[in-house]
Amino acid sequence: MTRVLISGGAGFIGSNLAVKLSDAGYEVTVLDCLSAQIHGEDPDRSYTCRMIRDRVELIRGDVRDSNDWRKALEGADAVVHLAAETGTGQSMYAIEKYVDTNIGGTARLLDLLANEPHNVKKLIVASSRAVYGEGKYRCGTHGIVYPTSRRNADMASGDFEVKCPACGANVKMLPTDEESVLGPTSVYGHTKQSQEQLSMIVGRSLGIPTVAFRFQNVYGPGQSLKNPYTGILSIFSTRIKNGNDINVFEDGRETRDFVYIDDVTDAILLGLSRPEADFRALNVGSGECTDVLRIAGLLIQKYRSSSKVTVTGDYRIGDIRHNLADLRAIRETLGYEPRIGFEEGISRFIDWVEGQETEPDRYEASIREMENRGLFKK
Repeated sequence: MTRVLISGGAGFIGSNLAVKLSDAGYEVTVLDCLSAQIHGEDPDRSYTCRMIRDRVELIRGDVRDSNDWRKALEGADAVVHLAAETGTGQSMYAIEKYVDTNIGGTARLLDLLANEPHNVKKLIVASSRAVYGEGKYRCGTHGIVYPTSRRNADMASGDFEVKCPACGANVKMLPTDEESVLGPTSVYGHTKQSQEQLSMIVGRSLGIPTVAFRFQNVYGPGQSLKNPYTGILSIFSTRIKNGNDINVFEDGRETRDFVYIDDVTDAILLGLSRPEADFRALNVGSGECTDVLRIAGLLIQKYRSSSKVTVTGDYRIGDIRHNLADLRAIRETLGYEPRIGFEEGISRFIDWVEGQETEPDRYEASIREMENRGLFKK
């Protein structure tokens, strides 16, 4: 396997992966639309575009266009399909865009693999922890449960805890494993579930080994500082660098599993090179969870900022409460072990941000956009 096609390869994960593959001796083709939301109006100034310049064959194209896929697939031995719209909140109103890109783009790839000549012998698909929805919990009465979306009435009254679907009692978060019930609570989550299921079905039928990686909250150098819809570390950093205060949703105790970019690209390389994960969906995370209030405090401290943190009690429709990956399957299957802890990772991220141009803060405009559609509640 010598040539790898990375869709979305000029983005955050894709560019870091492209560099790692190139360093490992692979030839790399990148298919990317160079979205202004991520790269700005001038992609030549984009950090991640500059990362891969002169290291890959870059095809500027759209995964919704079969001809762009045809061109990119020429000579490819493997495909790492990362291209997607990724904002959970934005997905709740930009529904057609998310479905067309995430599901439609994947369908066009799979249709070509099924019906036209190609050399593809491996397919890696970027899924998400969003496929689980709230994930796995324990109820004192009913044992293991998989709660559905939290009720607006509860959150409007300041109760943000997850409830047992059987009795309504508060439940305790557990690490979510790959055997957990899938129950996405956002349009984005539904599109990622469809992506991985379509890919597995078609991969099996064509005999193309397929792996779906369910990424947790990926962060690190190269994460877009322009995009106000996704990436809490980059959103908070841009606000701080602009001298703005941070408003924390809910009660600030919601948690996420933050996994450093190098650990994610390591997992993808393992999936490409080893057959043990074929036709599996595997979590990729750190196995640790951090609450949002701690994140805000850490960033302000490390940036030596005077920005203030306010816990607002506001909430977004479609957001989950907690997130913690069970990593037993990927450890046993691929020998994956996250190497970069959160304290070290956030220090590396901040060092990188300090060397970047401060981007305009578009966060408040993105919130107004959601509020106008009834998807953000105060």
